Amino acid sequence: MTATGLTIRVDPATPVPPYEQIRQQFADLIAVGRMREGDKLPPVRQLASDLGLANNTVVRAYRELESAGLVHSRRGSGTRVAAVATGPDAATRLADHARHFAVAARNLGVTDEDALTAVRHALATPDG
Repeated sequence: MTATGLTIRVDPATPVPPYEQIRQQFADLIAVGRMREGDKLPPVRQLASDLGLANNTVVRAYRELESAGLVHSRRGSGTRVAAVATGPDAATRLADHARHFAVAARNLGVTDEDALTAVRHALATPDG
C-alpha cells in the first residue's frame, strides 16, 4: 500500500501483529521526517482494503499512534500527523523498538544470546 507516496507493507509470516507492523512503519516515517506535521494518513477503510486486513486492525494501529502523540484524529477530517514536539524522543522510540524485538524473539523461541547476536549482526551490516 502506498500512503502519500510512501509504501506500507504487512508481512503475514512475521510473529509481529499486523496492527503493530502498520504502527511501527508510520512511527518510523514520522520519526525520520518522511511524514510531517499535518500530513494525512490514508483513510482506515482504504488502508485496510489495500492491505487485505480488517478495518479494526488499522483502527488499532491509528489509536496506538494517537496514544503515542504522533497523530491526531478528528471525525470528518481524518487522521493527521501531529506536531513533532508531541512525539516520543529517540530514546523512547529505541526502547519501543527494542521491546517489540524482544517480543518477536520470544515468539520465535530464541535464546537471549541468539537475539543479541542478531542485533549485533544487524548493527554491523551496512543496511542494518
